[in-house]
Amino acid sequence: MHGFANPARFLRLARWLTPLLLVTGLLLAGGAMAWGVFVGPADALQGDSVRILYLHVPTAWLAMGGWTAIAIASLTEIVWRHPLASIAARATAAPGAVFAAICLATGSIWGRPAWGTWWVWDGRLTSMLVLLFLYFGYMALSSAAEQDGAGGESRIPAIFGLVGAVNIPVIHYSVLWWNSLHQPPSISMGKSAMAADFLVPLLVATIGFSLLFGGIVLARMRALLADMQAQARLRRKAMAFD
Repeated sequence: MHGFANPARFLRLARWLTPLLLVTGLLLAGGAMAWGVFVGPADALQGDSVRILYLHVPTAWLAMGGWTAIAIASLTEIVWRHPLASIAARATAAPGAVFAAICLATGSIWGRPAWGTWWVWDGRLTSMLVLLFLYFGYMALSSAAEQDGAGGESRIPAIFGLVGAVNIPVIHYSVLWWNSLHQPPSISMGKSAMAADFLVPLLVATIGFSLLFGGIVLARMRALLADMQAQARLRRKAMAFD
């Protein structure tokens, strides 16, 4: 990991990896969703409303995966002082919040015909809403630290990233711990309750969205590094004039 701590080395890798992830992710995710919407079968019980599955489930997984990445980056920043860890966490927060918002929106749309209501305050939906607010809080803390000039020296966003990770197992196990309208997990370690007609395009869509998520994070990391380098050059010029 420390081999990529050098920003120049990281940028050389990210320069060609970013478009590769973005293009491949768009093709896989777009193709899987198109197949699911226009070609795949309807569900015997839920009918055509089940087709939102190919967007809802990947965004839910990646909303949780995004915060998991923030927690890992925060731990790396606190323990090993990795130079790119805080940048990686900051770059992950915005796309993670977008995916969490899409998850909540699509879940509400899917739940309306299935449950007869747009929203219920059960464990899964409430904990996912909490995750969205955690993303907003992390972005606000990171922005405040940057404006105060602390930048990478502030450990408050990293501590918040670690503490917020407590919500991830709550989201995952909420349908098992409490009575919930939300269905239990259809996919678990080594087994699946889904038919192959639904499972295969769902997995392809998840891989595609994961690649797309990774490409967005790399692009944001490159932008943050470029902004930091530009600010450093401006400070050097200001000091030279003084």
